[in-house]
Amino acid sequence: MSDFVAVGWPLFIAIVTIAGLAACLVLLFIASRRKVMAGDNTTGHVWDEDLRELNNPLPLWWMGLFVLTVLFGALYLVLYPGLGTHPGQLRWTSQSEYESEMARGRAQVEPLYARFTTMSAAELARDPQAHALGERLFINNCAQCHGSDARGSKGFPNLTDTDWLHGGSPEQIAQSIAQGRQGMMPPMAAAVGSADDVRNVANYVLSLSGSPHDSIAAQIGRTKFTACAACHGPGGKGNPALGAPNLSDRIWLHGWGEEAVVRMINEGKTNLMPAHAGRLSDAQIQVLAAYVWGLSNGGATTTAAAK
Repeated sequence: MSDFVAVGWPLFIAIVTIAGLAACLVLLFIASRRKVMAGDNTTGHVWDEDLRELNNPLPLWWMGLFVLTVLFGALYLVLYPGLGTHPGQLRWTSQSEYESEMARGRAQVEPLYARFTTMSAAELARDPQAHALGERLFINNCAQCHGSDARGSKGFPNLTDTDWLHGGSPEQIAQSIAQGRQGMMPPMAAAVGSADDVRNVANYVLSLSGSPHDSIAAQIGRTKFTACAACHGPGGKGNPALGAPNLSDRIWLHGWGEEAVVRMINEGKTNLMPAHAGRLSDAQIQVLAAYVWGLSNGGATTTAAAK
């Protein structure tokens, strides 16, 4: 409905809805008043030589249910939103219902998280109960993108290593969870130069991590890397303040190799992690951040133990 922004649309919807209810009653009235068309109580039509349709009146129980259904629909439209912009007498909205349920849920779990508010991330990562809660929070809110083992996939960061785009301290992880992150690399081909320049820069980027590359092309592309150094730094070490990845390690979030780097330079990339502050309480975010921190910092987790 967000596309229907004209003033007349709510009125149109209300008229069509009311007309539909009225049409149901009119149809019922016409059907109940229909006269027998032949002397043998049939409609007069014959199918397959001997099949005739009887013109018996509608059953009273069926008519009663039909009328009750229409009346229920009319009462619903009076009490709840459904007639254009009419909010309904109960002033009910899905947003208020969601907020009410979330508030009740938070009130129920608040005592459970109370004892964790004064604990450090290291203590939370080692606490069995906090770990169990953090694991469930991760499965319900993070595993869809980062995987149940938190090792991520192409385009989704691995949370079990020590490579962090926006910083890996408990506070920075909590900030990422609460506020979300939006990483954006603009297409840089125009700033780098020609198609050959782009390929040379890609080889230089690969050389920073000791990955297989064309050494001659890398030497040529070194001077063109200045267009990238503004975010990634002169040595390609990255910048957590900007979310710019470290190009000198062998961790590749969006694919590895010359073609993948060339594509990134030409097309750019935008990544979005949604904010969870509206879904999780501060205490839940604290426990979840400690769980994620523990995955790469020797916390008492099965994933960390397996590394």
